Amino acid sequence: MSQVKIRNMEEFASVSGISRPTVSKYFNDPDSVRPSTRAKIEAALETYEYRPNIFAVNQNRKQTKTVGILVPYLADPVFAEFARNIEQRCVELGYRPTIFSSHGVQQTENDILDNLLALKPAGALLAPLGRESDVAAVRAFCDEVPTVLFDSNIADTGLAFCGMDNPQFTRLIVEYLCRSGQPPCFFEMKTPANPNARKRRQSYLEAMRTLGFEPQVFSVAGEGWHFEEIGRQGGHKVLTSGEMRTNTVLCSNDRLAIGFITACYELGMSVGRAEGCAIRVAGQDDHPFSRYTCPPLTTIAQDYDTVSKHAVATLFRAIEGEEFPYEVNLFEGKLVMRDSA
Repeated sequence: MSQVKIRNMEEFASVSGISRPTVSKYFNDPDSVRPSTRAKIEAALETYEYRPNIFAVNQNRKQTKTVGILVPYLADPVFAEFARNIEQRCVELGYRPTIFSSHGVQQTENDILDNLLALKPAGALLAPLGRESDVAAVRAFCDEVPTVLFDSNIADTGLAFCGMDNPQFTRLIVEYLCRSGQPPCFFEMKTPANPNARKRRQSYLEAMRTLGFEPQVFSVAGEGWHFEEIGRQGGHKVLTSGEMRTNTVLCSNDRLAIGFITACYELGMSVGRAEGCAIRVAGQDDHPFSRYTCPPLTTIAQDYDTVSKHAVATLFRAIEGEEFPYEVNLFEGKLVMRDSA
């Protein structure tokens, strides 16, 4: 008998060498897994003397047709677009999606996970807060409910992660901006709310150095999800500081870029790539409103449709009983050239 203390299903899955969803499936119905898998789990049960929480085991997820969808901030059109795509795909498969927003607050995210668990969902698709998430709480939820994470990853949590390749995002647009004009500086929030911001900053630094240019980063004050206003106010400070060494600005996301373009307008600076324009501005995400800015915003497009399709398909493979190892699926962004850069 091992002296190792096993506190939860995640730890038991780790020491037994079986995936968490498969272990959970066994505890719901031992006959639902392959005989060889069942034997391996039962041998581990003898070795570690682990017994699961009966209440958790009895949360039979297939009793309902509910699928939970959680995003950090539903008022953000990027997350609204993901939620819309995922919701429609779940409905097409005969399930009842329920959408939640954590509003950027860790405790709200935890409360939603608790409430969602009480609904006995068939599965869940989560875009967690990332750095601000209570990782233990998210993992505990994923132990009990088949879950696929999207947009923001928590390593080795849930069945899989489906999202965009953020380093590729930024590298692609930096290369474009450098070959089409002056190399860009990088405009970001000092304390970003969105979980992928730091990956984009790091990719900018690496891409600039690879191309032989000295990077310049402007990290402006501001917290929360009011990106446009933060971009506007921060844009004023950067544009009037006299510190910019270039006439090209790459923003961490499109919403900051929209605010930055507003600052340019208020300061009488023409934005665009045409002759006579004072400054070029680009963003990242292909925000649903980015094509309607003035001028339309050059950006890197997220593939909302592909990420949503793959996330839902992966979840329903598990709901239908398929066993598979943890997956990370990253999709490349596409350059969208518009008049702003």
